[in-house]
Amino acid sequence: MQQQWFHISNIDTIDSPALAFYPARISENIRTAITMAGDVQRLRPHVKTNKTAEVCSMMLQQGITRFKCATIREAAMLAQVQAPDVLLAYQPVGPKIQRLLQLVKEYPHTTFSCVTDNEAQARAIAAVFEQAGSSIGIYIDLNVGMNRTGIVPGEAALQLYTLCRTLPGLHIKGLHAYDGQIHDATEEARKTQADTGFAPVANMMEAIQQQTGKRPAVIAGGSPSFEAHIAREQVELSPGTFVFWDKGYAQMMPDQRFHYAALVLTRVISIVNKELLTLDLGHKAIAPEMPQPRVYFLNHPGATIVAQSEEHLVVQVPDTSVHSIGDVWYGVPHHVCPTVSMYDEAQVIENHTAVQTWKITARGR
Repeated sequence: MQQQWFHISNIDTIDSPALAFYPARISENIRTAITMAGDVQRLRPHVKTNKTAEVCSMMLQQGITRFKCATIREAAMLAQVQAPDVLLAYQPVGPKIQRLLQLVKEYPHTTFSCVTDNEAQARAIAAVFEQAGSSIGIYIDLNVGMNRTGIVPGEAALQLYTLCRTLPGLHIKGLHAYDGQIHDATEEARKTQADTGFAPVANMMEAIQQQTGKRPAVIAGGSPSFEAHIAREQVELSPGTFVFWDKGYAQMMPDQRFHYAALVLTRVISIVNKELLTLDLGHKAIAPEMPQPRVYFLNHPGATIVAQSEEHLVVQVPDTSVHSIGDVWYGVPHHVCPTVSMYDEAQVIENHTAVQTWKITARGR
């Protein structure tokens, strides 16, 4: 009988719960994203999903040179693997400005940039870099409907862009427009929402070109929406989850062509009664911010989650007599990004065998 793709032959060497990466499938996901983009230089993947130096190196090996991240630790990881271009897509506030300056000094081979969405913070960032005799690239962070960060594209955003052009310590790079609120199930609906959100950004681009004679760079789109932005010239695409994929996006977007490439491994630790058994997959082992089900089991798709606590996951099955203590279950997280961040390392699976571990390099803060 042929083994299922996720089966690990030396699973007895792996304690549980554990995180497992499948590099062959990761590579295929990277190739798929490049093919979709049409040009590898259009991609600027967000590394908050993988947080792993080896995965970022895999992207570099396939020709990706531009990256996006959310934390200083992720930015440092990218510099350590020789990434040429790194955007910290998170406005640095307080001590983070000095930490970003230290990265610029420590890793001169990497070009760093960050975002801002208001005049006061733009001036604060500029002052730190000017005082150090340095300069940092800056993107104007635009609110295109997510209502989390950013300035609404329009006259005030254009004034902020103009200001950043004049501040010593900054050199303006362009616009950042993340539309993470788009979660529609069909490609057509996602495109409609993306087009609506991008329309005022396009107007800003035209205004900036008239003002400066140069069209600004624009970074847009997460994994659900980046395909909708492919037809826009001079727009960089910044998906992140695509590299591992997860159950949430697979359910939401069945038309997408990515494969599960990161799983959680768990074992049966108790048989409660004829229908209930318990796994060692508690809140500490899988992202708990989503409602249940937070995990889908590839080798037991009919299992229903009943309860979860810090160290335990209780599931209902038709008949527990066919299960045994110690049985291994292979789970796809509903939300893989924060799940990866819960582990110090991942088991690397090649040809059904755990061959090494990769440290989750940027996990810590």
